[in-house]
This record gives sequence, structure tokens and C-alpha cells, in this order.
Amino acid sequence: MTAGRADICIVGGGILGLATALRLLEAKPALRIVILEKEATLASHQTGHNSGVVHAGLYYQPGSLKARLCREGKVELERFCESHDIPVERTGKLVVAIDETELERFETLKERALANGVEGIEDVGPERLREIEPHAAGIRALWSPGTGIVDYLRVALAYADEVRAKGGIIETSRAVTSIAQRGDEAVVGTSGGDLVARRVIACAGLWADRVAAMTGEDTAQAPRIVPFRGDYYTLTADARPLVKGLIYPVPDPRFPFLGIHLTKRIDGNVLAGPNAVLAFKREGYRRRDLSVRDLAGAVAYPGFLRLATKYWRTGMAEQWRDWSKRSFVSAVQRYVPDVRGEQLVFGPSGVRAQALARDGSMVDDFLLGGSDRVLHVRNAPSPAATSSLAVGRVLAEEAISRFGL
Repeated sequence: MTAGRADICIVGGGILGLATALRLLEAKPALRIVILEKEATLASHQTGHNSGVVHAGLYYQPGSLKARLCREGKVELERFCESHDIPVERTGKLVVAIDETELERFETLKERALANGVEGIEDVGPERLREIEPHAAGIRALWSPGTGIVDYLRVALAYADEVRAKGGIIETSRAVTSIAQRGDEAVVGTSGGDLVARRVIACAGLWADRVAAMTGEDTAQAPRIVPFRGDYYTLTADARPLVKGLIYPVPDPRFPFLGIHLTKRIDGNVLAGPNAVLAFKREGYRRRDLSVRDLAGAVAYPGFLRLATKYWRTGMAEQWRDWSKRSFVSAVQRYVPDVRGEQLVFGPSGVRAQALARDGSMVDDFLLGGSDRVLHVRNAPSPAATSSLAVGRVLAEEAISRFGL
């Protein structure tokens, strides 16, 4: 069935677009909602390449949208998974300080986690650290027993099933090519013909800024999406017992990315990574993937140039580690010394849609906004998947208020 008219058109069939549709239909069952997804399958980009962590909210600035929606979203996500027989495993997470130079940052992280009300937080020494992760290195760690893992693709598809059951329409292989205002309606041009909608909600991920430009709501001062590719290695079967749950570094606020960590997945695999390098294509999951338009748009953007100037040493180190397995292995061995190079197999990869301000600062918090005609998700990095039902609820409430639904 090809939809020609809708009350609400949602651009993007990732986990946030699906969660928003679900929350809208729960609140307003009579709405005709159409989700447009350009790929043949749903949740095939950031959602489908997610590492699968159910975040507890350790890192985020107290009082931020991230902190609040992660906490609320985690509860809602776990409840949804329980009711839909989707396995969630509370593996717990250790944030490890390797040496004394990291202890000041460790204390800052601990204060933030406590301010955010993260359940069960425990400050552990070497002995307790080894009880939790026998093969991990470190002199001190923050233990978050409530952190877990899940298959977010399965979650997103369950959202989709609920949306369809409530009367929502989901159309794949239907790329949005234009959005034009016609009176009090929006004409959404797509690869499958026009869709006329009363209002639009854009959850376009890697294409968030370009979809905003289609609606005329992208200004010179608005943040742009710069894609960063993260490559993982997977531990071989004989090395998996070296990691029981999640082992993370203490974040360094001087740098924009978290660093190498080890993540058990719900299927039993263990990932090591990711690094963080500029992707030469917005959906470029391989090193050789290149889009001249995407690359030129990124490197010519003043915000990226300022970021690169500030962090060029870090960027070069990340680039080297992307190409040098020996360097990558060394980074992993800081946290789990028993891992050997031959126990790491390259892959998978993901691309993060990072909103970057013109002054070179990375937009850290969720960024939601728009007008009385269009709502945009301008920035939704981790923990967006954990927070998806809470973000969807906020967007639904905003849409009901702004759009007069």
C-alpha cells in the first residue's frame, strides 16, 4: 500500500522514528501516521550497527536531556522488552582507572553518576575489581551493576510491529527527496511519489541536517552532521571468557570520544573498540567507502576545521590505530592484558552521526526542536537507543502541543 496522505509523516525508520510513532499512536490512536524509510529494511544504520549497551546514565551532565531521558528510557525499555520476550542481560559495567593519573577524572565521573541517580553504583578497589572481571587490569573502578545489553535491531522491529498493529503505516525503500510547504500542509517528495502530510517529524540520523535544509530550517549557525566511523574487533571464541561484561575506560573530558572499551553482546560475542575516525561517506562502514560530496562537506565546514585543529594529535592517533592492528591490540591490552593479537578479528563497524557546531564544539546533549510545522531530531548520539521510548514520548508530547493534534 502506498500512502498518499497522512496526519503525521515521520522521516526515518530507525529506532527513534519508530518509538516516536508508537508513542504518538498510544496518545492519539486516530492519527494517520506514515513512516518513510529510504532503505529496504528498517533500522539498518545507527540502530542496526549499535553495540547493544543498555546504558545506566553514568556519563551525562546532571540535569541534561541525556541524563533524564536515559534514566527514564532505560526503565521503559526494560519494561517493553520484558513484555515482548526480548532478552535483556544485566551484565554490569566496570569503568576502570588504570593508574593514578586517572583518579581525578574518576572522582568526577563518580560524582556525576551519583548525581544522576545511577542505581547500585559501587567504588571498587583491585580485589573487588578482579572478582567482577578476573582478567581486567586497573587500580580502581566504578561498578554499575544495572548496565545491560540487548539486541536493538530486535527492539526496533518490535516497535514497528506495535506501530503497524495500532494502524501506523511503514513504507521502506521510499527515500525523501524534498519537503515543501503548501498552505497548511507539507508535500513530502519521495522516490515513490508525493506524500501530503499535515505535519512532519524528522528522525533522519545521519541525514538530519540535510532533511532540515529541505524544510528551510537549516541556518548557517545550525549544527551540521559530521560522520565518524568506529571500527571494532571481535574476540575469537577462545578469548571471550576473558570478558564477562563491559569494561570501559575513564573518560577524558579533553577529548571528544570515549576510547577503546570491551563489550559483551547479547549473542555472546565480545567487541573491542571502537576507534573514531572521520568517515569519508555518511553511510561509509568500510575504510574504502567514499562520497566526494560527503567528504567535501565535512572538511570544508568551519566547525570541523576548528575541531581538527584542536584535536589533531588525537585524530592522528585514532587514524593510526585504525590502520595498525598492533596499536589497536596495545590499547585493548591496557584493560585486558591477556588478550593476544591473534584473538582479535576485524569487524564490525558503525558510523556515528555527530552534530558539530560552527565553533568546532561537539553537540553533547540530545538536540530536539523545530517549529509549529516540523520537528527535528538534530542530534541523538548514545544513549539514544537506550532512551528511545523516552525520546519518542518527548517528541510525541511536543508534536501534540505544537501541532495542535
